[in-house]
Amino acid sequence: MYIIIYDFGTSCVKTCLFHIDSGIELLASSSASYGLYITKDGGAEQDTEEWWAALCSTTRDLFLKSDVLPKEIAGMAFCTQIQGTVLVDANGNALRRPMNYLDQKGIKEYEDCMGRGIIKVFGCSLYKLIRNLSVNYAASTSAKDPVWKYKWVEKHEPEVFARTDKWLDINEYLAGRCTGRIIRTADTAFATFLYDTRKGKEGWNKGLVKMYGVKPEHLPEIIESTDLVGGLTRKAADDLGLVAGIPVFGGGGDTTFVSIGAGSARPGRTHIYVGTSGWVSTFMDHQAFDLRSTITGVLSAKRGYFNYYAELETAGKCFDWALKHLALDEVGIYLKKTKVTDDLESRYTSLYEYLCEEIAQVPPGANGVIFTPWMHGNRCPFGDSNAAGMFFNIRIENGKKDMLRAVLEGICYHLRWMLEREDAKITTSDPVRFVGGGSLSPVTCQMLADITGRTIETVYHAQEVGAIGTALAVAAGIKGTDVLQLSEQLVKVKQTYLPNAENKEVYERNYRVFQTLYRSNAAAFQKMNG
Repeated sequence: MYIIIYDFGTSCVKTCLFHIDSGIELLASSSASYGLYITKDGGAEQDTEEWWAALCSTTRDLFLKSDVLPKEIAGMAFCTQIQGTVLVDANGNALRRPMNYLDQKGIKEYEDCMGRGIIKVFGCSLYKLIRNLSVNYAASTSAKDPVWKYKWVEKHEPEVFARTDKWLDINEYLAGRCTGRIIRTADTAFATFLYDTRKGKEGWNKGLVKMYGVKPEHLPEIIESTDLVGGLTRKAADDLGLVAGIPVFGGGGDTTFVSIGAGSARPGRTHIYVGTSGWVSTFMDHQAFDLRSTITGVLSAKRGYFNYYAELETAGKCFDWALKHLALDEVGIYLKKTKVTDDLESRYTSLYEYLCEEIAQVPPGANGVIFTPWMHGNRCPFGDSNAAGMFFNIRIENGKKDMLRAVLEGICYHLRWMLEREDAKITTSDPVRFVGGGSLSPVTCQMLADITGRTIETVYHAQEVGAIGTALAVAAGIKGTDVLQLSEQLVKVKQTYLPNAENKEVYERNYRVFQTLYRSNAAAFQKMNG
């Protein structure tokens, strides 16, 4: 069967055409970008028409790159960034620019609600935390959480709020635009912290809805990720270059499907993802949480299973920043005054690959330089929107290559920190699957193995694991089979990296210093950014 999946990230969509039979094959893909509009008040917004234009152009491009015909498509779904907020009218039209997961305009709304109370834990009302934890083993501990975006609009844009019919995440807005049906998948409903995860009580929790002051009529019907939303409408089919009636399935958030696409869908299996953001996630058959470290068990694509999930907001985004501001601005990326990607015959397929080869020339430990990857605040193992990135211990003998290596090592140090925080509550696995764009470099894979001390495994199509997991969920929905079994059967290991004991001493020293840098600078971050 042929399946189209829209892997919808922070800055671009990658539209993928898969063939699933006895294996899973990526036949064609196409990417298009859209804007992310950062505002001085902490906003991070996007444009629905830019999203739709990107979907239309990439869908049509698939059929120019393959022999598959639109009428042969058996199903489609979205795998999107999560914890966004899209407010729509009764016809499913967005009433304002959607706020994505980085948006923290609602910090005052968060503080006014969660900061009140006689007894507080981590700055939050103990009563409200207990109410949440008793219902879904999670709670809002960040102004970036969706409910505060919703509450910000209620307070600051009352005319928009008055016209709101439903409150959606990004996946559901796109699915609704394709089918005309407005729903929420369980995983994005859970991300609002208004969802009840207790067995037999799954759904919107009336008590939490009332506690946070959310209007019940704004909350849509909830379905599972493998459920059918509906058929593609004629209007959407014409826009996309597809055939009306193609089944559109629930889909959901990227964190929901990456474990499935990584082949880490057995209880106890851990994977690490590095894309724009990064995370450590362990698949579970029960829910767990660590409030101090802001780790919780988010819903999987299959009811009754969870991903114990710790997030780093800016992972690959840090390296992208370093590429633009350390490499491209002056020296290092230019070879005889020619950019390496300008040479079509070059063996370097990307700037990332080239930089990693350059970084490999720097000894482990980056000649003493340490970088903190908190370039848009941080969630785990400490929540602080004021935290920021920095280079520590630069000396006169250090150069840009040291700094570039330090960025990658800093990301890996933080991933190890989150891995250890998960181990404080549960047992993580060894080996660990490493996926996302960050896993495409053997240098980074070996670095992660050395810093974590774990065996690291990569998989085929590692950059498309979210889309692969979603495609498997669609296939399971069509066939009526178990998505977890499909993952186990079809996702294969590509390469294995073992820790190099020779690098342990320097990485252990730098990691211990890395862990002290937030505590030593938290007050300064507050003064500078608070």
